Amino acid sequence: FQQANAAAGNPDRAAELYGKAILLYEKIIEQGGIHNAKLYYNLANAYFLTNDLGRAILNYRRAEQLDRGDVNIRNNLAFARSQRIDKVAATAQKRVLETLFFWHYDFSLRTKFFLACLFFGVSCAALTVMLWLGRGPATKTVTVLAVIFFLCLLGSVVVEAQWRAHTVHGVITASEVVARQGDGPNYPPSFQDPLHAGTEFVLVEQRPGWFHIELSNGSHAWVPDSAAGLI
Repeated sequence: FQQANAAAGNPDRAAELYGKAILLYEKIIEQGGIHNAKLYYNLANAYFLTNDLGRAILNYRRAEQLDRGDVNIRNNLAFARSQRIDKVAATAQKRVLETLFFWHYDFSLRTKFFLACLFFGVSCAALTVMLWLGRGPATKTVTVLAVIFFLCLLGSVVVEAQWRAHTVHGVITASEVVARQGDGPNYPPSFQDPLHAGTEFVLVEQRPGWFHIELSNGSHAWVPDSAAGLI
């Protein structure tokens, strides 16, 4: 990967080296059983630099799932998303929820768990102070706020853990694919235009050779499983 970066002046040589890096990264993941954010991040970068937008976003998402707090992962993912052909807007309800509960969507599970523990400790300390020194206005305010933050973060941790356990996300990896109304090539297309690399979805159902997907705008379709990857 570093050799490919150094060969930026020779695009053909750089592409060859990025391809070799991708094969080695994939081998580490599949045969070595190694799964960490930095590995997926480097793999995503290699795919992005070889103009494979679908697999780049797929692996940025895998990296983000392991470390949502990494700024480089988030920035590169946002830039890769900006290069997509399909502009599928989220529903208004989802946009409102993401704005109101930004901490639930923006903080990693590890960060929220740490903060929940922190505010639990603060609330316990504040209650102890109240028992010993009485219920002063400042102590009561700190206690109430700490308990509220603790409950909000704890609830967010529980909700996200359950959501992760029951929700599978994916990304279109083919350059383009015709999304259909059923699990077969004879079904009519679901949309006027095909879906393109990098379009993200939630997996609704999986049948032999096909994924039933839901896009961020709530629309449903079927795509061949060879045209997409699951996070």
